[in-house]
Amino acid sequence: MAPSSERTDLKGLTLHELEALFRDLGEPRYRADQVAAWVFQRGVTSLREMTDLPQSLRERLAHLARVGTATVVASERSAIDGTEKLLIEYEDGERIEAVILRDEERLTGCVSTQVGCRYGCTFCATGSMGLVRDLTAGEIVEEIMTLGRHAAPERIGNLVFMGMGEPFDNYDATIHAVRIANAPWGLGIGARRITISTAGHAPGIRRLADEDLQLNLAVSLNAASQEIRSQIMPIAREFPLDELRSALRHYAHTTGRMFTVEYVLLRDVNDSRESAMQLADFASDLACKVNLICYNEISSAAYAPPADGTVRRFFAHLRASCPTVVRRISRGSDISAGCGQLRVSRDRTG
Repeated sequence: MAPSSERTDLKGLTLHELEALFRDLGEPRYRADQVAAWVFQRGVTSLREMTDLPQSLRERLAHLARVGTATVVASERSAIDGTEKLLIEYEDGERIEAVILRDEERLTGCVSTQVGCRYGCTFCATGSMGLVRDLTAGEIVEEIMTLGRHAAPERIGNLVFMGMGEPFDNYDATIHAVRIANAPWGLGIGARRITISTAGHAPGIRRLADEDLQLNLAVSLNAASQEIRSQIMPIAREFPLDELRSALRHYAHTTGRMFTVEYVLLRDVNDSRESAMQLADFASDLACKVNLICYNEISSAAYAPPADGTVRRFFAHLRASCPTVVRRISRGSDISAGCGQLRVSRDRTG
């Protein structure tokens, strides 16, 4: 039997890919339906549990495929708002953090797509890790399923790809996982309940516009000035503001969907009246929504959140010419589960 790392993870296969796998094995197409039901609806962890498959087929399949698993190493729950943060370990020992967000009406899974991130936004704890590796599509699906198991009997009905990593830096695996999460034979989460957040990866935005998926898009902007944005978000040097604006116009024109701009307020960095006016011009030009978020403090960055009066003034300046603006209340900050706070220590033994 091939080593686990060389065998196909069934959690990363679409129904079409499962059908191709069984066709190559000389098996009927309905075997794919059976396996998809076992993996995605029943959540089995091994081929042995797939009892409606003949034993001989399970033995042949075991040489080619496996059911990927992950372990919750630790979890914390906010005493303030019920947010839960999970530390999840994969089969190779690498770990990510993922979050369950609660409000009165719904449960949302905040999903990671990479172990670390290569873009190094200066206000983000994940960026201080650097990029360790991408998650595979199967690992992302397993992450979502792990969140679902932890939340049970409540059901996670919404997903936001706002955890560790830049989703469009791991585009193929992320979109593959989204298709599995969205499919009725998969996890059955509606596309309009799925949001992908990018730090401004312009080529990824253009690619998403051409997908046949009705997803929500969020863009972490944080400055509508190229100078300030480049200082706090190195990705702005690779994909300048003009290139990002062009990609967003393409997205809006192609999809007909409104996207959201996320703006983290940093004291004395991007919270001035001038910054508000620049953001208003950017948002009005693109007819997008704006979410204002106060910075969540992390030990690796020397930033601070603005004073409440500054936030109110910024909001008022912005609202005057950009009516679709919301001040988003960060959740889980008391357990470092808020926006920009996810990070995994790799200095461990055992």
